[in-house]
Amino acid sequence: MKVLLTGANGYIGVRLLYELLKKDHEVVCAVRSASRLSVPDEIKEQVEIIEIDFLKDDHQDAIPKDIEAAYYLIHSMSSSTENFDQMEADSAQHFVDLVNATDCQQVIYLSGIVNEEQLSKHLLSRKRVEDILYEGKFHLTVLRAGIIVGSGSSSFEIIRDLCEKLPVMITPKWVNTKTHPIAIRNVMSFLTGVLGNKESFDQSFDIGGKSILTYKEMMLQYAEKRQLKLWMITLPVMTPKLSSYWLYFVTSTSFKLARNLVDSMSVEVVASPNDLAERLAIPLYTYQEALDMAFAKIEQNQVASSWKDSMVSGRFKRNLNKFKKVPSYGCLKDAQQLKTKDADAALERIWSIGGRNGYYYANGLWKIRGYIDKLFGGVGLRRGRTNQTTIYAGDALDFWRVLVADRTEKRLLLFAEMKVPGEAWLEFEIDEDQVVHQTATFRPRGLWGRLYWYSMLPFHYFIFAGMIRHIARGK
Repeated sequence: MKVLLTGANGYIGVRLLYELLKKDHEVVCAVRSASRLSVPDEIKEQVEIIEIDFLKDDHQDAIPKDIEAAYYLIHSMSSSTENFDQMEADSAQHFVDLVNATDCQQVIYLSGIVNEEQLSKHLLSRKRVEDILYEGKFHLTVLRAGIIVGSGSSSFEIIRDLCEKLPVMITPKWVNTKTHPIAIRNVMSFLTGVLGNKESFDQSFDIGGKSILTYKEMMLQYAEKRQLKLWMITLPVMTPKLSSYWLYFVTSTSFKLARNLVDSMSVEVVASPNDLAERLAIPLYTYQEALDMAFAKIEQNQVASSWKDSMVSGRFKRNLNKFKKVPSYGCLKDAQQLKTKDADAALERIWSIGGRNGYYYANGLWKIRGYIDKLFGGVGLRRGRTNQTTIYAGDALDFWRVLVADRTEKRLLLFAEMKVPGEAWLEFEIDEDQVVHQTATFRPRGLWGRLYWYSMLPFHYFIFAGMIRHIARGK
């Protein structure tokens, strides 16, 4: 079956792409920029990639007419705290207009559980998108999920950050809200199971795992699984704004996402019973089993995707292709080079930079820079990296975005998503003479940009020298 996959570079989209290819479907990936699809080249060779921004209505004939089914996995909650609902409605309407011009018979939409009378702005937006999609000429299948638990999921990573870093928590009252977590493996089974299933046409289904828990119970069970001591004190007077700042500073989430998540966490999201799992022969997992599977992937370094690799987790929403060529005019540079005796080992160190490994020299200063970035509304270092040894163009890497990751050319190019008065690149390359080249480039914005660069020169002098020395010589 020829399937259109929107949101193909997102947490769900990347995993679903692998599942669809396993089942021998012909997949068309819709992304805003082809360079943002964070999968190996051998996977890209198996799919058709089209560049399309569903927020715009100028993409006539962009979608192949012969698609038979489509997945709608587009969400804008991380992009704005004010108008994300209108953005989601516009995207859905443009999607409907484009797909109506094709042979598509079925659209599958992953939504949120919307059973309460009083819904958050986020959940109301998901319901509105459902209504827009139901107006299409195709058959619609809606799967409504609550908290998705899996390695790299935003919910799992937030719980992980909180429990691993805060042995004592002063928590808002929404930690007592009931929710219905579901394992990412179950989500994948539902998404692929309803594809082409006529019994699911023009219907909406709530999907949840075996466990119904409060957020507090989820964190306590996580701590128990990790053998961590955790004390939680609930304050009923903590406002949504304070709760948002609490999530933002402690976890890897952006403030916009934290604010929208907090608004939704006061609403119970418990799935209404249905027999879809039985009809599709899907064994549901408990929350504990979902945690076990997530940790198994993490320990094996096999995390397939992370919500943090989505572009909305950074500060740049535009196409980053224009930044692939590092400029020289009007730029300030710190260029270092050092010959290595073992180019392969040096390349491995380049490919493993950031995340748990840090930056090989003065990691304390890098952490301070991350904290400062968070204070000014940036992403900080807490995004880490999805996989500690493999990396693809489009991946998030701490407060960088990977623009080029070419092992054949021995070149890695990073673009800064931290808060800086200008634009910054960090590039690593190993030439044919086994010389490691490390170049930090900064294009300042006005006087403040230049003052920023020169104020950092004393730190750059020994930080960058120490980093290339470790990369080239392993010490």
